[in-house]
Amino acid sequence: MSRESVQPIAAAGAPDLDHWRQRAHAFETEIGKAVVGQKRVIRLLTTAIFARGHVLLEGDVGVGKTTLLRAAARGLGGAYERVEGTIDLMPADLVYHTYLGEDGRPRVEPGPALRHGSELTIFFFNEINRARPQVHSLLLRLMAERSISAFNREYRFPYLLVFADRNQIEREETFELPAAARDRFLMEITIATPTDADIRRDLAFDPRFHDVDALIDAVPQSILDHRELVNVARAIQEGVRTSQALERYTLQLWQAVRDPASAGIEIDDVDMDRLVQGGASPRGMSYLLRAARVAAWLNGRAMVVPEDLRAVFFETMAHRIFLDPIYELRREPIVRALCTKLFEQVPAP
Repeated sequence: MSRESVQPIAAAGAPDLDHWRQRAHAFETEIGKAVVGQKRVIRLLTTAIFARGHVLLEGDVGVGKTTLLRAAARGLGGAYERVEGTIDLMPADLVYHTYLGEDGRPRVEPGPALRHGSELTIFFFNEINRARPQVHSLLLRLMAERSISAFNREYRFPYLLVFADRNQIEREETFELPAAARDRFLMEITIATPTDADIRRDLAFDPRFHDVDALIDAVPQSILDHRELVNVARAIQEGVRTSQALERYTLQLWQAVRDPASAGIEIDDVDMDRLVQGGASPRGMSYLLRAARVAAWLNGRAMVVPEDLRAVFFETMAHRIFLDPIYELRREPIVRALCTKLFEQVPAP
């Protein structure tokens, strides 16, 4: 696809969802040229963008999380900011920073959350679990309300999507995200090192992938106009339908994930009666349906089918299932097994 063919479209009345689907696929294609071997990750990212949901990223250091988000920000045409989580980071550091001017007088400038004003589109919080709970509280408001109070006024960010990742290696001086903060993320997406041998060879030996700035610059700007995404997202949610059978199926999944023992689910070496302590809230289920509608739309359907729920279920629900503490060290394999067995035990329509 040429650069000329991926320029932003102008909104005139109701969004043309067929046209926007073409734009979404063009966005995925262009991002995939900068971040290779991550087709599913890019599809989930695109789903989150059109569902207007925040994303928690998981993955080892150096797998391309920052490259992915910088490429996405360029493809959206909006402003991008990145903050590093540290033990001494305070909420005020996101809002403003102070310094001495050339005349020796103190100066106050907007911080990373305010620097771009309402144009802030992607806010990446790296190693969020290194930041203090006070910072998490400010981020929670930013995610929930897309606004911040500072300098005696209210700042609003209508296009904002928050992305964060956690340090999975070091445990010293880290603070686990509270349940309320985890539940505000639409998805938790894992980015793994590609397994394909040819892709690994390219990443290691092709100089094109060694210059991240050049990779980002090669992504056409504003493939998706970030200013129009709110209206497009609303049109998708209103236009993609769910059948009564799909609704019953979803409610059965909800009951099974909260009480897996009642659904006949068994996992080796797990007491199913005490496994799930909470989670899968009404908000979580609404997020699941938001993502499933986008998944259906991206696949050219006007109605959600069970495959759409399965396509986004783990990334949408796993991080908001809270286990008994004795199982937390084995969280990832247990929750993955739970989600797999849900679809085996609950019959699809």
